[in-house]
Amino acid sequence: MPRRIKLPLTLIATLSFTPLALPAQTTSRTPVLVELFTSEGCSSCPPADALLLRLGHQPIPSADIIILGEHVDYWDQLGWHDRFSSHQFTQRQNQYRVRFHLDSDYTPQMIVDGATEFVGNDSSRATHAVTLAARQPKIPLVLTPPVTINHTVSATVSLPAAAADQALANANADLYAALVDPLDTTIVRNGENGGRTLRHAGVVRSLQRIGNLRDLIAASIPVHLPLPADTTSAPQRIVVFAQAAGQGPILAAVSASN
Repeated sequence: MPRRIKLPLTLIATLSFTPLALPAQTTSRTPVLVELFTSEGCSSCPPADALLLRLGHQPIPSADIIILGEHVDYWDQLGWHDRFSSHQFTQRQNQYRVRFHLDSDYTPQMIVDGATEFVGNDSSRATHAVTLAARQPKIPLVLTPPVTINHTVSATVSLPAAAADQALANANADLYAALVDPLDTTIVRNGENGGRTLRHAGVVRSLQRIGNLRDLIAASIPVHLPLPADTTSAPQRIVVFAQAAGQGPILAAVSASN
């Protein structure tokens, strides 16, 4: 069962975006962004974390699934502090709650392409949602391979010239960059998952707004994300995505690893 915790409502601007009318992608796979709101303190979450990992292995031929595990912080006072938790992710989930007209936030919650939400361990719903999302064309983005210098992971995102008109039709869409640990493991000592070793996929360590599509039309945008002190030497991934204003549907997404 999903675990619900009441949070105060946040006022969100009315969603408005221009529907996309794009040519087919040059690749046979369409990028699909899958977000999982989760917590190490939630006993219902490990199956959802495992599902996110499976989705990251690209089980759907038509979709290039880009996974983001966003650990909320409202479980941290209930027996175990999740080292990956951030109030920023709680706020992001809260914005989705208002947009989807939900009574409360809950974990695990999965959101596909900013358009569909459901209980995060529901494999059949995930497969159906990703398959449908892969039928919707995306604005193409180009992301250089990340490099790490002085505890900062950097890359550059750009827009192909042929996609300028498509981006202009959604010029106010927000552009975000996330630093992602592909895999992490935690031995949980207390709380609902006490005594368990939890494996996480696509853990978001940093999420920043870097502009909008109008900015990207004008020029390439550099991405600089701080490397957390506890990050291992494992490869890092940067994910860049464009989202319609008001935290609406995902219009573009790309990822690259070093």
